Amino acid sequence: MPHHIGAMEKTLFTNNSLKELRQFYANQMVSQMVTAVIVLDENLKVQYLNTAAEALLSKSLNRLYQQKVLDVFTHCSVTDERLQQVLSTGQDFTDSDVVFEFIEGHHITVEVTASVALFNDQEHLLLECRRIDKQKEISLEVFQEQQWEAARDLIRGLAHEIKNPLGGLRGAAQLLDKEILPEQREFTAMIIEQADRLTNLVDQLLGPNQLPILRMHNIHKIAEKVHQLVSLDNNKNIEFIRDYDPSIPDIEIDTEKLQQTLLNIIGNAIQVLPENGKIKIKTRIATNQTVNGKKIKLAVKLSIIDNGPGIPADIQDTIFYPMVSGRSDGTGLGLSIAQTLVHQHHGKLVCHSYPGRTEFSIILPLPKRT
Repeated sequence: MPHHIGAMEKTLFTNNSLKELRQFYANQMVSQMVTAVIVLDENLKVQYLNTAAEALLSKSLNRLYQQKVLDVFTHCSVTDERLQQVLSTGQDFTDSDVVFEFIEGHHITVEVTASVALFNDQEHLLLECRRIDKQKEISLEVFQEQQWEAARDLIRGLAHEIKNPLGGLRGAAQLLDKEILPEQREFTAMIIEQADRLTNLVDQLLGPNQLPILRMHNIHKIAEKVHQLVSLDNNKNIEFIRDYDPSIPDIEIDTEKLQQTLLNIIGNAIQVLPENGKIKIKTRIATNQTVNGKKIKLAVKLSIIDNGPGIPADIQDTIFYPMVSGRSDGTGLGLSIAQTLVHQHHGKLVCHSYPGRTEFSIILPLPKRT
């Protein structure tokens, strides 16, 4: 129902009544705004949340009143110092890419505007937050898909151009091996060995050349198989945590390919983790996902979460491209192959990372129930 001012609308407004009118609409609109509004005092403690802010933070004003706002998160890309700077200088700022990581484990991306506002003649910090992760996720996914496909096409072309002369080089070395002295054959053997090594590298660059054989399987059986394999060779004493949702039904998967994907991701995590690091294998049902441009109502989300140093920010958008690696000794092929395998399952592989927490999530559509 629309709000009514009643008789006030029919009177000729004086300065006082205009002030009351302005105050009336201000009070009504803040609570109904789609933008989340958070008011903080000089110590960055919560003084007010509108309804949209309560929904954004999944917590009520009653629960958060007088709490420091950043204590709500395990990680936030806006720091205490930056917020205090607004109060001390009076200079507003807008950041269109702020990540809120909640204690419960999920994260959102928001656009935040911070400014100084006067309430009861005291300066407060006003935060206006607008959630943008869905739009960003869709646009980033489309962009990455286009770039990934372009990179794959380029590499396929280059790989075939490289393999042809490599085959000729190897054949010539084999012929030469029959004509030279035995003591000189170590050089032709070296040529053949290096040609084979380069051919193998090119084959890896081309990625899997067989489509998956999809059959109904329990995803937890594959996760358990992978857990068993990585636990057998655990020189770093990594703690493996399994957090499964037993209600997840069987889905169509190629067990070998999904197992290879998980081994690639967990193998990367193990290499960067320190001694006694932690890796969690987690499964959940995810709702209303966008996978390769399509809206998916129900999907399985299989996550690999580690507490390592995180992926460098400058390569996070290209981490699934071939030959991109965060390690100096990495080939940059493991995640590219994993991405290809997940795409073959009509799913998507996404990454969210910051120092102390990296999460790779495989999202696979659940079959529609008939």
